[in-house]
Amino acid sequence: MMSVSLDGYIEGPNRELDWHLVDDELHSHFNEQLGAMGAFLNGRVMYELMAGFWPTADTDPSSTGPMVEFARIWRDMPKIVYSTTLEHADWNTTVVRDVVPEEVMALKAQPGGDLALGGADLAAAFMRHDLIDEYRIYVHPVVIGGGKPLFPPSSGVAVVLGLVETRAFGNGVVLLRYERPRPGS
Repeated sequence: MMSVSLDGYIEGPNRELDWHLVDDELHSHFNEQLGAMGAFLNGRVMYELMAGFWPTADTDPSSTGPMVEFARIWRDMPKIVYSTTLEHADWNTTVVRDVVPEEVMALKAQPGGDLALGGADLAAAFMRHDLIDEYRIYVHPVVIGGGKPLFPPSSGVAVVLGLVETRAFGNGVVLLRYERPRPGS
């Protein structure tokens, strides 16, 4: 799951995310999707961003209902953070040093729900190892003019996907959900 500007960036030139248009409708949708996951897999930057806010967001009087709900989801969800520098992580989190395809495949085979992947660098590593089965791209109706692109230059290997869902939200954000074709389909 990634949010992207209309011109293809996941963050602005100074790493800003203030252009994300997350209202209660979209946040409730995120909660529904993420609450059903088996675990969150994050890179260090994404994990530290989340850990800096969500553990106590439900105690902040300015938090909306969907924010309070997500704080609980985030705290309770098993998390794996991929980092070569992070020594320790709290909040039901395991630190893993490297993306090892066989280990990821073993995680994917476990019962308990899908795995939510967060963080651009980690997503790029998963893409290089061909470990992503589904893409949920949330296109925000804003052009930011520069920053970090959603998709880094690839190895030139095409991945054929099928469109399985589109949804427009009231704030103008559009979900594009693509999956790998299932065997036999």
